[in-house]
Amino acid sequence: MSRTASCSCGQLSIALEGEPKGVGICHCFACQRRTGSVFAALAGFGPGYNVSGIATEYVRTGDQGARFRFRFCPVCGTNLFHTEEGYEGRSVAVAVGCFADPDFPPPAISVYHSRRHAWVTLPFGVSIHDKDPA
Repeated sequence: MSRTASCSCGQLSIALEGEPKGVGICHCFACQRRTGSVFAALAGFGPGYNVSGIATEYVRTGDQGARFRFRFCPVCGTNLFHTEEGYEGRSVAVAVGCFADPDFPPPAISVYHSRRHAWVTLPFGVSIHDKDPA
């Protein structure tokens, strides 16, 4: 299966093959600020993706020392995808909303649940972690 996610203006897109390796929600404060929402919904994919367009990059160090390189559209500001430094060839995480697909698979995991807004309700069966279990 092929999937394409794109920014709001269409200048930046990422085409991927296959089903996501996982779908998750992150409630950490950095993701809340990065998305402008109360959580980030992300889908992880293996290698074999193709990026079209120009991206602006921002590197952030996570709580456990990993460095993540986020790619944004410099025109509309959409945060489309990110990779972890040192693992770029193994996986990519794509913002679920950028697929514009209401039938996209639901999340299986919720991390930084300790920072979840009290009014956010998760789907039944989601694995919940107060911090990042990695």
